[in-house]
Amino acid sequence: MYTITVIPGDGIGPEVMGAAMYVLEALNIEFKFQEARAGNDCYHETGTTIPDETIGMAKNSDATLFGAVTTVPGQKSAIITLRKAMGLYANLRPVKSYPGVNSIYSDLDFLIVRENSEGLYSGVEQETEEGATALRVITRKASERISEVAFKQALKLGKTRVTAVHKANVLKKTDGVFRKAFWEIARKYTEMDEYSHMEVDELYVDAAAMFMVQDPHRFQVLVTTNLFGDILSDEGAGLVGGLGMVPSSNIGDNNGLFEPVHGSAPDIAGSGAANPAAMILSTSLMLQFLEEDQEAFKLEQALLKVLKQGKYLTVDLGGTSTTMEMAHAVREILEEC
Repeated sequence: MYTITVIPGDGIGPEVMGAAMYVLEALNIEFKFQEARAGNDCYHETGTTIPDETIGMAKNSDATLFGAVTTVPGQKSAIITLRKAMGLYANLRPVKSYPGVNSIYSDLDFLIVRENSEGLYSGVEQETEEGATALRVITRKASERISEVAFKQALKLGKTRVTAVHKANVLKKTDGVFRKAFWEIARKYTEMDEYSHMEVDELYVDAAAMFMVQDPHRFQVLVTTNLFGDILSDEGAGLVGGLGMVPSSNIGDNNGLFEPVHGSAPDIAGSGAANPAAMILSTSLMLQFLEEDQEAFKLEQALLKVLKQGKYLTVDLGGTSTTMEMAHAVREILEEC
């Protein structure tokens, strides 16, 4: 039995989480789900966006599923706080085309490896007489660590190219640290027999953004700093059908947290229109993390079949089905396996 901390959040978070858990119940795995609180609704009821109890539950579970939360200016970010508290330094965001989804490209499959613990998300800001400043923290340790994750993921996924993305021509000190650390790790890994076939290159982030639109097939694994990774992964989502189709993993040495890339979308909350695909795919990533690869594959294939059939799709995918109707279609296929 796996103990899973479930954080639905607010906005459409509870809806997509409910859909994903409904699908998970059809798998041949026993779960113990424990629900925890976070987000804007939690703030108004408890005075904090993420209680210590939630952090403790997440740390002590086998994995954590996170829906979506609304972050209001002036409040601390629940998800950033949780990532830091759990030591989740790597954010893995696959960009993948799926059949039946209206996409700019129908055959993409690359991974963005985003440093998750520092950069401009360090939260070190201060007001000045002229306005405000933010401290961009880039360390050698974190840069080396995330570069190692990129090479290990490339080997695991059968990829043959790792691309570092930065802006070291302008951010000479901070991205200079990142770039130097990346190339040191690249030399170390490509000297190993199992990595010797891999190509290694680098791009400035503005060039990477252009190539992601013009020639995204050049990418296999991209590794970059926190803010750049966040922006590029949303751009990547736009290539494969939107944010409703992109899941993510947050990985550390001891824990894993899995969440859709999309936000809480409060404008459609409660309407039943939210696309559950990214949340369902996030649960598939969780199963891989738990080394339940066969069940993870079954779950992804069931979703692919629903997408390909095109009968039960939410509005953003060109259909008329509700969140739970789409989830029910996925579960029916799983139960037939």
